[in-house]
Amino acid sequence: MAAAAAAAETEGSARRKMSLRSCEICNTEEAKYRCPRCMKYSCSLACVKKHKTAFSCNGVREKTAFVSINEFSDLHLLSDYRFLEDVGRTADGAARDDTSHRPKSNKFVNFLRNRARRYDICLRTLPIGFTKRRENSTFFNNKEQKFYWHLKLLFPHSHAKFTEKRVADDKPLYDILKRYVDPQESDPVIHQRLKTYAMSPQSDIRILMKVENRPQNSIRYEELDVSKGLRDNLKGKVVIEYPTLHIVLKKFQTDMVILGHDASKSNQENSSEEEGEIHDSS
Repeated sequence: MAAAAAAAETEGSARRKMSLRSCEICNTEEAKYRCPRCMKYSCSLACVKKHKTAFSCNGVREKTAFVSINEFSDLHLLSDYRFLEDVGRTADGAARDDTSHRPKSNKFVNFLRNRARRYDICLRTLPIGFTKRRENSTFFNNKEQKFYWHLKLLFPHSHAKFTEKRVADDKPLYDILKRYVDPQESDPVIHQRLKTYAMSPQSDIRILMKVENRPQNSIRYEELDVSKGLRDNLKGKVVIEYPTLHIVLKKFQTDMVILGHDASKSNQENSSEEEGEIHDSS
């Protein structure tokens, strides 16, 4: 109540000050209005329309425009007060809107799983409340008959991770990586952060994906084909919510064991599968 009373008092003061000014359009009549955007004074509807034409002004207040401390007035204070009121109402309305908190329906999730099954992809979803379930933006475009995947990219040699959304399932993996590792196409900030990758030849880049449903003491990875898209690379694999890709370089040794490679002696003792580690020296 006190804030509202103060706002009303400020508005009344602004009106009294306005009455001491003349219209900036016709320069004859006493000002009655002030444009919320360009702050021009006018006396009538006709002058308001003239000022919009003359100054190409839309009359809509720019709520976040910078105002220096020397120019800050009671009118700006009132404007900020009303802006905060609007923000509060919007936030309260969003909090009361049940649809904004409603998780993806079982029908939608079942639809995605069925579509994935057609491409020989075993898509599994987590219970409501899990982070991966909440952040997953994957969807299937019926018109194009393709998935647009939510994708997480991990660059362990630079301790960096990024998220891609709406990645078409037929887009080659290396094309996805171009904005991260290609010297010409990558963002300068990202390029600097991933300098180790950007300075390496394309042939040194490996893309690995964790094999799901294995014991915690036997974590394995599969190498993906960088020239193919997610549709081909995910065939016959289990995906929990969305793919997470690990981008590694051959010249660096890691402890990530890859299926289908010769195993080290220690790994042979623990597993009968033909598995191996990345042991390429720099």
